[in-house]
Amino acid sequence: MSGEQVHIYSAGTLYLAELIRQMLMNHDIPSFIINKKDSVYKVGDIELYVNRDQVIRAKKLISEFESQ
Repeated sequence: MSGEQVHIYSAGTLYLAELIRQMLMNHDIPSFIINKKDSVYKVGDIELYVNRDQVIRAKKLISEFESQ
């Protein structure tokens, strides 16, 4: 991955973030996760990032995924 990375999705669970990441990978959109959830208090989000060039396509796929 090169270029600027953009935050496109936040999830409350790592499981959901991994499902979204895998779905994006299946559509040839590289992404990565940053877990900002505090391990003691379980607050915060798991954030998903993609390259700026893939933002529109990734958001469309996520929207379709969530509407299923």
